[in-house]
Amino acid sequence: MASRLKEKYTSEVAPAMKSEFKYTSVMQIPKIEKIVLNMGVGEVKDNAKALDNAMRDMGIIAGQKPVATVSRKSIANFKLREGMKIGCKVTLRGERMYEFLDKLISIDLPRVRDFRGISPNSFDGHGNYAMGIKEQLMFPEIDYDKIDKIRGMDIIIVTTANTDEEAKKLLELMGMPFRK
Repeated sequence: MASRLKEKYTSEVAPAMKSEFKYTSVMQIPKIEKIVLNMGVGEVKDNAKALDNAMRDMGIIAGQKPVATVSRKSIANFKLREGMKIGCKVTLRGERMYEFLDKLISIDLPRVRDFRGISPNSFDGHGNYAMGIKEQLMFPEIDYDKIDKIRGMDIIIVTTANTDEEAKKLLELMGMPFRK
């Protein structure tokens, strides 16, 4: 089952990008490579169940089992030891990636209260886009009664674009609601 966004890319986005940026080969046209969801769970040192609940929520949101992330070094002020589980992440590729992006653009972002679009300044200089979400309740699959704490997460969209301008145009054509 091909997603609506993947079909839109091949029929509308790729030809528009090729003509606007004067690409000579179809392999030069930027595309979305992967989407990484990351959730840091700071209270895991006080509450061991917090990581399990965060991983459950992220699994529901992404439709894929998350992987626990561990700390790389010990920091005494934060009561953090090296190798301690402190968060979770999911990397989406292929069909799941397009499904998630389609749902994010058409359903999840419009549910945010006072939503005026996402920041156009969150590109990293290499064609990748990062955005933060303050609460996991914006996703309709999360049941309000089953969450223990409101947590935010990072969503990073990795593209094959060489410049931020190309990546912004790609995401705009895909339907990403940038702030004017």
